[in-house]
Amino acid sequence: MDRKISFYKYHGTGNDFILLDQMENEFDLTTQEIADLCHRRFGIGADGLMMLRKAEGYDFEMVYYNSDGNRSTMCGNGGRCIVKFAFDLGYIGNSSSFLAVDGPHKAVVKGDEVELGMIDVDKVTQIEVDNVYELFTGSPHYVKYIGKEADLDEIVQVGKSVRYSPVYLDEGINVNLVFENGNSQIHMATYERGVEDETYSCGTGVTAAAISQALKRDLNEEVFVKTKGGNLSVTFDRLDDKFTHVILKGPALFVFKGEVSI
Repeated sequence: MDRKISFYKYHGTGNDFILLDQMENEFDLTTQEIADLCHRRFGIGADGLMMLRKAEGYDFEMVYYNSDGNRSTMCGNGGRCIVKFAFDLGYIGNSSSFLAVDGPHKAVVKGDEVELGMIDVDKVTQIEVDNVYELFTGSPHYVKYIGKEADLDEIVQVGKSVRYSPVYLDEGINVNLVFENGNSQIHMATYERGVEDETYSCGTGVTAAAISQALKRDLNEEVFVKTKGGNLSVTFDRLDDKFTHVILKGPALFVFKGEVSI
């Protein structure tokens, strides 16, 4: 027998999510049910699905699934969207502290903008000099610099070639192409594991690209990032190759709400 559930749709610079309010009534969905809901032709359509749940000692817990229906590592844009979701429902004020798969996070809501505290980064692997960086910003990322802005259009082809290479086949990795518009301004595209396609934006990817840019150009200032879905920025405190107080800033917007049978 079909059951009906209420859902909300939000997006952060085109990175879109289905959100479920489970603060009072927790329930699980199967991997296939989540994949069906995220399907862009036969479901609601989304890059991922999140459940807003109670967590002792925190305002809430963020439980995140990729569009393939599997639990995933941290999602930066998803984190910003679920904060705005909790704010819109009245569960939190402008400031909040919540629990995610990679640990505690703090966030501040400023109108339609959400500033999200990300994890510290103290290890960046430079695979090729000034060209490729690998780092973990809540999710694993491969950041490759390109010489022509038009090459951003090759993200799916490049992303698949890296993500399905023997080195990353089992665990997967998110792949980012970055074009420099200036020392503190970059334009990027992302291929996400679990979605297995380009997404219009990726919060942990934006964070990874900004940190890579800081190392590449020896910056200790805000980095502005243009994605296919919009603009974000990243601030941080830097001591050599260690980054603390990393904050991802950008819009998190309500799209619509509805009811669906599963």
